[in-house]
Amino acid sequence: MNYAAIIAAILAVALLSSCASKVEPSHYASEKPVLDLQQYFNGTLDAWGIFQDRSGKVVKRFTVVMKCTWVGDVGTLDEDFTYSDGTTQKRIWTLRKVAPDRYIGTASDVVGEAIGITSGNALNWKYVLALPVDGKVYNMNFDDWMFLVDDRVMLNRAAMSKFGISFGEVSLSFTKRP
Repeated sequence: MNYAAIIAAILAVALLSSCASKVEPSHYASEKPVLDLQQYFNGTLDAWGIFQDRSGKVVKRFTVVMKCTWVGDVGTLDEDFTYSDGTTQKRIWTLRKVAPDRYIGTASDVVGEAIGITSGNALNWKYVLALPVDGKVYNMNFDDWMFLVDDRVMLNRAAMSKFGISFGEVSLSFTKRP
């Protein structure tokens, strides 16, 4: 098989996979309980998470304490991460409600803005995160889904990719303190 045929086959597979049906936030419109971002992310939350590489191997475990406040339609999520190797990290998100179901998020390591859409019990964020790895910084695309289970528990799964290639997933469980 010559190189032109191989490239044509790869492009055909890529084109067909791009035509596949994508999950949209609206698919969760009738799911309960309805997620009110300003209500859920208000107060202190605890989270437990893992990062799995593209093979599925868990390569990082972590906990997060989030202190969340809102003033009108602007929220601050102050996150303190502690990783299983003892390292720590801080991320402070600023969220702005720009429509009844739309949010814009910014943080120091987010490239540009995160775009969030809520529907039913779900929130979908799409953003680019600047990730430091071995002294270099890589801008990775995140497709981040959060699902409200009840008034205290939310589950989160974020797929990380670059150039359409999967690099891994982050999974978290949030619990809102009473």
